[in-house]
Amino acid sequence: MMRISPYAVAAALALAANVDAFMTPSSRGASTALRMADIALPTTAQDILWTPSWKTGERDETVGELGKYCEDLYEVSRRKTRTVTCGPIKFGSDHPIVRQTMATTDTANVDASIEQIIRCADKGFDLVRITVQGKREANAAAQIREGLNKRGYTIPLCADMHFQPVVAQLVADAVEKIRINPGNFADGRKDFEEKVYESEADYVQEREYLVEAMLPLVQKCKDLNRCMRIGTNHGSLSSRVLSYYGDTPRGMVESAIEFADICRSQDYHNFVFSMKASNPLVMVQSYRLLASEMYRLDWDYPLHLGVTEAGEGEDGRMKSAVGIGTLLADGLGDTVRVSLTEDPEFEYEPCNRLAEMAEARWAASNPDAQARQKAVKNYVDTRDVTTYDRRIGKLPEKKESEKVDVSLFLNPNGSVISTVLPKMLSADSAPYLYKELGFKTAVGMPFKDIATSDSIFMRTLPPADDADRRTALRRMMEVGTGVIVPAEELEKNPLENAVALVSLTDAVANGGKLPEGAIRLAIEIDGSEDDDTIAKVKSLDPTMVFISIDPALSQLHAARRVFEIFKANSIDVPAIHHYKTVAADSNELALELGTKVGSLLTDGDGDGILVEQVGDANFSVEFLRNTGFSLLQGCRMRNTKTEFVSCPSCGRTLFDLQETTALITEATGHLPGVTVAVMGCIVNGPGEMADADFGYVGTLPGKVDLYYGKEVVRKNIPNEEAVDQLVDLIKSYDMWKDKEEEEAEEEVAVAA
Repeated sequence: MMRISPYAVAAALALAANVDAFMTPSSRGASTALRMADIALPTTAQDILWTPSWKTGERDETVGELGKYCEDLYEVSRRKTRTVTCGPIKFGSDHPIVRQTMATTDTANVDASIEQIIRCADKGFDLVRITVQGKREANAAAQIREGLNKRGYTIPLCADMHFQPVVAQLVADAVEKIRINPGNFADGRKDFEEKVYESEADYVQEREYLVEAMLPLVQKCKDLNRCMRIGTNHGSLSSRVLSYYGDTPRGMVESAIEFADICRSQDYHNFVFSMKASNPLVMVQSYRLLASEMYRLDWDYPLHLGVTEAGEGEDGRMKSAVGIGTLLADGLGDTVRVSLTEDPEFEYEPCNRLAEMAEARWAASNPDAQARQKAVKNYVDTRDVTTYDRRIGKLPEKKESEKVDVSLFLNPNGSVISTVLPKMLSADSAPYLYKELGFKTAVGMPFKDIATSDSIFMRTLPPADDADRRTALRRMMEVGTGVIVPAEELEKNPLENAVALVSLTDAVANGGKLPEGAIRLAIEIDGSEDDDTIAKVKSLDPTMVFISIDPALSQLHAARRVFEIFKANSIDVPAIHHYKTVAADSNELALELGTKVGSLLTDGDGDGILVEQVGDANFSVEFLRNTGFSLLQGCRMRNTKTEFVSCPSCGRTLFDLQETTALITEATGHLPGVTVAVMGCIVNGPGEMADADFGYVGTLPGKVDLYYGKEVVRKNIPNEEAVDQLVDLIKSYDMWKDKEEEEAEEEVAVAA
């Protein structure tokens, strides 16, 4: 007998009654609106056709198992979406990526808010979000909208709502878009906190409360043609969702789907989704999972991309680029916000550049990009994007006959390799080079530290008779620093204990023969090699491989192909991404690395980074080393400094966030492995700092609460005492270490 699911029966009955809640608008006839106007829409949770349960397996039975998460695994093609309108702008795959930001002014300060929004609009932003805590701010939003209109600015406004369903309805009269957080819009009641949901029946019983809170807003947004963002945050999932799904990407997705079901039950589809997290890996996995669910449900809602609480400076841009850039490279994302702890105007450049980089990759509109993507040899992409499983290369082991410790040339948590020029090794320059490479020194002798470059790369060597420069190299090698040099240079100018870099084609041709003095082999792969040639890496047994993709190929797809061949042939050699850059701006480099290399590291593919400057770029060795470590930390591989989860400030912020963040960074920035969250208010407090060990959260004007994890441990501390109290708190949990004093300048006796 044929088995028919309850979902299928319900859908069939709905269709018979001309209720097409589970059909996409593209499949509906032109008379849908007329039909819907003649029938009663659901008003209770029992009436809504909820998406079948994932946890019970009913969804798999009803609509099939999860499949693709993007349009094309081998070309960058935008995911096809509906058009969502937001005043004068439109979200969706038929439109440019929308650039947006968030105001940091007190929304009740109407004049200051208008001026800041105008500055953002003049910068180029398409949309600005404002905080709406209560009726006062809702009334102010109406005045802001009116004031902008009078000055000729039609830029749409989005009201950021938490905990206030009634106020959300009020402000919908004034602004073009409402952002709701499913974790606290209606589902944040305290009576959810201790309850354990042991079954699907227990879990769905609570839906009536969600429907009661959400339905009036949905109806108002539909009547006024307002836009909505269903914006889930990793750290602020409701206790109900946490109890049933855990603090997971799956919980984020299911929370959003539940609210979307309420919207869809009213035939309201003018909304977008977001899946934000401060951890780029969680953020990427959540968006991909949501996209995959939408494909199998035949939903086509646009995506708003963002890494929440990314921080400031290059680190904030790097972290944002890792998360946002990875998804844009998948063809996912229709609007972007880069959340920095800076004034909102400064978010435009990184936001715009990430969008431009994405648009330059779209195969459909860029023949050159399409040609590079098509030039990649055929391969089968077997990544499981619903989980993070890092490929960890097997580190080299020291042989008894070797005079240097090869096992220290790379780090198991990710390696940074720095490019060095011969002129940097002179007797006068070597002490400064040691510092730039992150060495500690004693009596002029270098020693590795927590953030020292693991190895160095030199295209040319100092002459064999240059004793000073050769001595500087020898001293670094003696403490476990690899020196990687092209084989052709070593043949002309041998260096004892060097690692010889050879192209894969040449290594196969000569059987991996090493030049004089070299002790280990490194192989360079450019992605143009055939499968059989790449598979021979295994028999050549190199210490590491450099992934240095031919510019005629798509870097993303060619590198993915290499890692697929490694997987198929059980090749576990460490793989270093060799990135050549012409960027002359530090922020641009951060965005490039986060997007182009971070998109591979977020899939677990890669064991380190080498940045080599090409052309007129003139970054210091120290800057490039620190940038490399920032990339690894942003990709959750290797922690070499304190991780800061810092909110970007908004109208709810109760202290000067930029100044306070700078003070906390100065006091605690030397604690690798420790994560500190700096949150301007309780909304962005315990809920949105899930990754943090310690939290610094504004609660009242002039007052701060300190958290250990998600627990308040010190309350109502005056602002002027709070940083010292934070330091004391970190000490009380044995996670503090004193800053090392700057080393005194020494006379360096250079051995002959």
